[in-house]
Amino acid sequence: MARSIAATEKYRGRALKLKVHGLLRSAGFSTALSELRGLPTRQVINPLISFLYNLDDEIRWRAITAIGSVVAKLADDDMEGARVIMRRLMWNLNDESGGIGWGSPEAMGEILACHEGLAEEYSHVLISYAREDGNYLEHEILQRGLLWGIGRVSQVRAHLVQDAAQYLIPYLESSDFTIRGLAAWIMGSLVVEESRPALKRLMGDGAELQIYLDRNLISERVGKLAEEALWKLNAKVSARAEHMTNTDGES
Repeated sequence: MARSIAATEKYRGRALKLKVHGLLRSAGFSTALSELRGLPTRQVINPLISFLYNLDDEIRWRAITAIGSVVAKLADDDMEGARVIMRRLMWNLNDESGGIGWGSPEAMGEILACHEGLAEEYSHVLISYAREDGNYLEHEILQRGLLWGIGRVSQVRAHLVQDAAQYLIPYLESSDFTIRGLAAWIMGSLVVEESRPALKRLMGDGAELQIYLDRNLISERVGKLAEEALWKLNAKVSARAEHMTNTDGES
């Protein structure tokens, strides 16, 4: 009897994973994402996390998007349940877990971008993975994921990761072009003036990376990302100068 129940549960699990896989492959992903949010969170989260290891980049990134949306929905109803998932992703990055934690930094970043309460609690944890005096990630592939995760948070909650800038500037000098490009992207998002010299050195960097933006995987040159970051820095300087001029004129 027990064996029969276990077999049934295994079948249900396999069926659910196939269903999730089909939704992640769907041409209409926005509609599929709504359907994923409608599935029981505690059941759907396991197959979603398993797709963080998928070799198909589109499936993997869509799983990351879905995890952020699903966990944010869970947090609105059951904050402790959402914390359990966050701790699971953190455990995946722990040496004692026995794994490597592919996709975990990206998933954490997407969750924090999607839910303010979780972002306030866990943004410092995400940043700690970039700190040599913290939970520093040495593997370059994980560093790529970490920078994307921090960059994703910076898009909507820059104030929570602004202090991370000092730890991220060294990544602009990385031998890994994807890391350089992602670091340049973040410098523009956070408008980090201290990154200006390094960004100028990257302007002629022709290496091309793939970056997931607005639910699309696009190719971009490191040099262009550096140029865009410098444009944002210059725009901030110009805005500050204009404000000071206007203030002086009023006094």
